[in-house]
Amino acid sequence: MAATKTAASVRDRDEAARAFVAEGCSAPRTWGNGPGDTYGRHAHVYHKVLFCLEGSITFHLTDGDVDLAAGDRLDLDPGTEHAASVGPDGCSCIEASR
Repeated sequence: MAATKTAASVRDRDEAARAFVAEGCSAPRTWGNGPGDTYGRHAHVYHKVLFCLEGSITFHLTDGDVDLAAGDRLDLDPGTEHAASVGPDGCSCIEASR
């Protein structure tokens, strides 16, 4: 199980949506959180593709933390346990699965 970060992967929501279509992902879902919000440790049964569109968020993985800022991409393999903490300016993200 692994996570892979790709820095500065997209410029905006439209570019992220095109990437999802090109990779055969599910319909995208957008979400956002306020500064300091957290997600408890969990895992997904599918491959998750996530783009940070605004702000920042840190994913806490077994092997260490992965910081995402606007434009960054994170791929999470199925079963990869993770938690997350939103940065000081909140975050806006878009994600899909495959």
